[in-house]
Amino acid sequence: MGEPKLSRMKDKRWSLDGMTALVTGGTRGIGHAIVEELAEFGASIHVCSRKEEDINRCLEEWKNKGFNVTGSVCDVLHRHQRQTLMETVSSIFQGKLNILVNNAGIDISKQIIDNTADDISTVMATNFESAFHLTQLAHPLLKESGSGNIVFISSITGVKAIPLLSAYSASKGAMNQFTKNVALEWARDNIRANAVAPGPIWTPLLESVMVCFKI
Repeated sequence: MGEPKLSRMKDKRWSLDGMTALVTGGTRGIGHAIVEELAEFGASIHVCSRKEEDINRCLEEWKNKGFNVTGSVCDVLHRHQRQTLMETVSSIFQGKLNILVNNAGIDISKQIIDNTADDISTVMATNFESAFHLTQLAHPLLKESGSGNIVFISSITGVKAIPLLSAYSASKGAMNQFTKNVALEWARDNIRANAVAPGPIWTPLLESVMVCFKI
């Protein structure tokens, strides 16, 4: 087991000991890395994923590292599953949540003219509507914690046009604007909101995009 990150630091000002976090899509790619970073700083974390086998694999891995992580199945595309997820989180963390990371997302890479109504609905519901709804559901838990933080995992495509990613880009652009509204309206509840817009990072999602580009 590696040395805990905090033990290598000169002070404890970055400690997340006692903090709770929910990371959607936390078993792969960026989400997986976020979980490990939060756990290394002492946070207790709940993750969700569409696949139970992914959750079980990661929970075993994190247990061996000494991380305090729980998980449950949730396809954020579906409203009722999002509601069940937040009920689970509320129960595990006794009605308080310090950190919400809206990370789960999908992409359908097509020319604009080839996107179907189902394509657009699926991308917007998974990437943007789910983040909007989970943020709504998390509000009382974040407020109750006394120090709430929301992180939206956006993308550079939300501010820059890239071929074949029109629906994905639109969902991330909407997320960027929503982040501003959340930060404005919920500052009085001591809840902060920030969007992170990564460029290309080699994850399973990016790999699918590269296949479409034949790179």
